[in-house]
Amino acid sequence: MTINLSEHLTSSLLEVRVSGKLSAEDYRQFEPAVVSLIEQAEKIDILFVMHDFHGWDLGGIWEDIQFATRHCSDINKIAMVGETAWEKWMSMICRPFTMSSIRYFSADQESDARDWLAES
Repeated sequence: MTINLSEHLTSSLLEVRVSGKLSAEDYRQFEPAVVSLIEQAEKIDILFVMHDFHGWDLGGIWEDIQFATRHCSDINKIAMVGETAWEKWMSMICRPFTMSSIRYFSADQESDARDWLAES
């Protein structure tokens, strides 16, 4: 699993780039960056870019559910950028579990995802 995080304090944006399969340990690495940015900005946006992504292991699924529960009101928008139809389907499944606006973009639409996140 590879996970890369980039924080943009001026725009309250957290970029998350993932490949492989997410585990519980990946969430323990990811969540402190989310909490730190939320403490500084109150509400944030997330650009979640998936490349060669294979989903979650069992621990990762559990951590994802807990993460969504803890931060459901801290995130304005989540732009999911992916390469496969199942990733688009996953973005639709996530909607009932968060108060965030979620939108899926194909890999060649990353700039469109950034534009959407920048809109008020």
